[in-house]
Amino acid sequence: MKRIILVFILAAAVMYGILHGNLWRNNFYWLPPTAVERRNALDTCLLKPAFESLLGIPCRRCVVVGNGGVLRNKTLGEKIDSYDVIIRMNNGPVIGYEEDVGRRTTFRLSYPESIFSDPIHYDPNTTVVLIVFKPRDLKWLWEILGGQKISAKGFWKKPALNMIYKSSQIRILDPSITRKTAYEWLHFPTRFPKKEKPKHPTTGLIAITLAFHICHEVHLAGFKYDFTDRNSSLHYYGNETMSQMMQNEYHNITAEQKFLKKLIDKNFVVNLT
Repeated sequence: MKRIILVFILAAAVMYGILHGNLWRNNFYWLPPTAVERRNALDTCLLKPAFESLLGIPCRRCVVVGNGGVLRNKTLGEKIDSYDVIIRMNNGPVIGYEEDVGRRTTFRLSYPESIFSDPIHYDPNTTVVLIVFKPRDLKWLWEILGGQKISAKGFWKKPALNMIYKSSQIRILDPSITRKTAYEWLHFPTRFPKKEKPKHPTTGLIAITLAFHICHEVHLAGFKYDFTDRNSSLHYYGNETMSQMMQNEYHNITAEQKFLKKLIDKNFVVNLT
């Protein structure tokens, strides 16, 4: 039994090494060719990136597209598509919503329970970045890439049972990005009381943290929520309302909104919505 566990751990480590994209390299080896071409067409860029450590990286303008209902009827699609890097998250669709959210996707951050499984959403120019929250997530990736039977045990809802993306399109997010978001930005405790469910950063805020590590300019769209109206649209797609977000015990949306306001007020980011 110990040998089996050891083999699994070593296999997971090798897979991590193969799929993991190093976020701090100065080249574009894991960016789609279109993103590199668009970068060369830039005329201007901020004098300073959001963080001083990015001064050595060629100018890169990024937009992080949230799934908020505020995107509805904003016709920001063409504006969003003009950026060098477009970061989306989870299963926020593009098809059918192009006028409001654009067509292009550079990176899509997801976890097993939120990744697309319908081939209609396949995009050959998208790099999928898997956020690993638990060991079971790595096991899921190992099974799904190996064509093995997927067990839904250990997930908070049914994970994807088939992979629509090629293995060359998949990366594993460096856990330090999630750690920075939770502990340094939101100041979550490392341990929660037994009676309280642990809080996790939303995929959106993790995506913003990623953007700060690879972009000179970071713009946001779709991150505003209307807490005063429980019946307002939660997403730009579907029929879910804010009442469902308010019942979520795994995120601290109030803390995240306050943090985003600080970023906007200090001009670290530009909010398109």
